[in-house]
Amino acid sequence: MSNTQKINSTIKFFCVIKSPFPQHYKKVNKPPEKYIKSLQLDLFSQFVTNDKSEVSNTVEVWESIPKYFFSAKQVENLRTKTGHADPFKMEFLYDGISFSVKIQPALVEQRGGGYKACFPSVTEELVEEALKKFLTIQNYGIHDANKAETWVRFSLSMIYRELKSRGRTRSRNEIKHAIEVMNKCNISLFKDKKEIWSGAILQDLVTVGREEYLADTDAHHIGRLPLFISHAINSLEYRQFNYDRLMSCNEQLSRYIYKKLINRYRHANLINNYHFMFSDLKNSGLLQQKRDVDNRRKVLSALKELKEKNIVARYETDDRKENRAIIDVKYTIFPTNQFISEQKAANKRVTETEKQANDNNQLPSAI
Repeated sequence: MSNTQKINSTIKFFCVIKSPFPQHYKKVNKPPEKYIKSLQLDLFSQFVTNDKSEVSNTVEVWESIPKYFFSAKQVENLRTKTGHADPFKMEFLYDGISFSVKIQPALVEQRGGGYKACFPSVTEELVEEALKKFLTIQNYGIHDANKAETWVRFSLSMIYRELKSRGRTRSRNEIKHAIEVMNKCNISLFKDKKEIWSGAILQDLVTVGREEYLADTDAHHIGRLPLFISHAINSLEYRQFNYDRLMSCNEQLSRYIYKKLINRYRHANLINNYHFMFSDLKNSGLLQQKRDVDNRRKVLSALKELKEKNIVARYETDDRKENRAIIDVKYTIFPTNQFISEQKAANKRVTETEKQANDNNQLPSAI
């Protein structure tokens, strides 16, 4: 299935399942009371690797929606004197198709009283990666293929230990805050000025075993992941990658480019290369310096880190100029043997997953 077909499939899916209830009266779903046997989740949790702890899944369509790019300074500038903020809207391209995203901030109650608008940022990005990793571990994920609902169990302590083990330590209070922001902010996706999906990053959050909202760091909680992820699990539209290496990257832009390489440079080898443009990276929302020269330095810094992480062997830059001004830059990537090996493993996993789905009459066309 081509990337364009994936987009159209996803859009069609969301148009069909979109709730008839107005957003203000949105129905809150509850997690299944009983275990649901799901071949789709089993396939999502199977990898071609010698160390399952090092790998996870990327869902390109969902992860291509810019949402974690806000800096602390940017958020402060967006807030009013009372601490509130209007929704933030930006346009982006995905595979040549124009979209726009509107991010409504979470209103988080402050200890001293009042509420403050909080947008998702880097901590929320890392917490989402941890939750998707938990989804691949037995007993922590629930997937209802018929309803296209995916739930993940977690505790604040689980997330704390996971992030700490990957060198991304956050305090329990920071994690608690991130979960609240992921649950209370709202992401709306538009195509041709028409809203095609709207929801939180972590929806229908409920506690398990405790009544107080996120009060006990050892109590298990459960939240529903976005429909993009559920649809990807049903239709096998995800890809294996080195999660441990992703989490080791210090720069957000490094992680963004790495995901881009995983999803687009699928047949990496020593005799071919992959290229992208500086203008392409603006879709990430991560190039927010006032001067493009500073944004280009940021890209070079990210590529340097990808070399240090043994993902990129080398890269070349080709400035595109109009008169003397640089209007764009072409970046050509040459892979390491390690990256090539991991992409081959991911490709083998795709083949094996499709075969198992076919053997069980659960190919995407049949789901």
